[in-house]
Amino acid sequence: MTAEVAVLGAGMHPWGKWGRGFVAYGVAAARAALADAGLDWRDVGSIVGADTVRGGYPGYVSGATFAKALGWQGARVASVYAACASGAQAIGAARAQILAGLADVVLVVGADSAPKGFFRPAGGDRPDDPDWLRFRVLGATNPTYFGLYARRRMAVHGDTPEDFAQVKVKNAAMGALNPYARYRARVTAEEVAASAVVADPLRLLDICATSDGGAALVLSSMEFARRHGAADPVRIRAVSTVTPRYPTTVLDLPDIATDSAIAVEPSGEPFRASIARAAYEEAGLGPGDLSLAEVYDLSTALELQWYEDLGLCGDGEGAKLLREGATAPGGRIPVNTSGGLASFGEAVPAQAIAQVCEVTWQLRGQAGDRQLAHARVGITANQGLFGHGSAVIAVK
Repeated sequence: MTAEVAVLGAGMHPWGKWGRGFVAYGVAAARAALADAGLDWRDVGSIVGADTVRGGYPGYVSGATFAKALGWQGARVASVYAACASGAQAIGAARAQILAGLADVVLVVGADSAPKGFFRPAGGDRPDDPDWLRFRVLGATNPTYFGLYARRRMAVHGDTPEDFAQVKVKNAAMGALNPYARYRARVTAEEVAASAVVADPLRLLDICATSDGGAALVLSSMEFARRHGAADPVRIRAVSTVTPRYPTTVLDLPDIATDSAIAVEPSGEPFRASIARAAYEEAGLGPGDLSLAEVYDLSTALELQWYEDLGLCGDGEGAKLLREGATAPGGRIPVNTSGGLASFGEAVPAQAIAQVCEVTWQLRGQAGDRQLAHARVGITANQGLFGHGSAVIAVK
């Protein structure tokens, strides 16, 4: 397909709390991706950085920041920010440059140095900012929202805290096998249940941490890949960055005080489901074609929601799919073979890129002890603040 671009290199800096600046993590990931691609930084025609709002001006212009750290060489540069969807937006921008013929090789980099505890809004008073308002007026931190969402699933679909715990058990088992993961220990359902309550019904082990980390990809045109000797590379076939459709019936962070469905009949398709649908339509594929999925498990309950939004099962059947073992390695559609955010924590601009790294390694057969048999198609999915959709489909 003419819209495909090749993934020549994938690289990461391990997640953790390392006490260094985000640039160090991004440069390490970039160099690893370039080495994986067998290319030099001077071979790169463009660099796209996924921004971090926690890095001051260098974080706001991360593309130029990484270019300077790697050594000025004249490459095109772009910097993007879309909260949790920043990495996918960066991949989308890189792909557009390649397909437009502006560059043969593009380096995509995201990295973060996260604060201790939950994320807070950027400084200053902004009464027209829904994110600021939900913190300052409602006191709704991210864990509060996660807890409310979990309660909704319990009330609407009958999910239980035991179901949520099994998501953590599954993901921790995979994270224990991932050298880039921050948390590399298996946990039991009993340990999840014994951890401290953070936002009822969710406990400490139900909610992801904030982390430091970095991830990078080297993307190229298919023609360059062939010239470079990569006859059959992993290929990105779709990047979905859609916005919601008015009205919405599920109140998403941070717009938790607005329900436009009171006045207008809803469209019938939730926002997250529209993200996946757009990716499937662009790729000419469907849920039945998938070998694996990497989703944003900000909380254990949210992973179950992604099962439904990706079309892996029907509405309200996420917990049933989990109980059947379908989303575990060896199941019909393994989810979060990397270990997910449960094992990594959030390094916001890096995580969507890291998801594509995991899919790339799985499709190449290079995932080590996490390797799935016969992996051919993978999807990644997450959602950024204020309606930033994010899904990437890669094939082999």
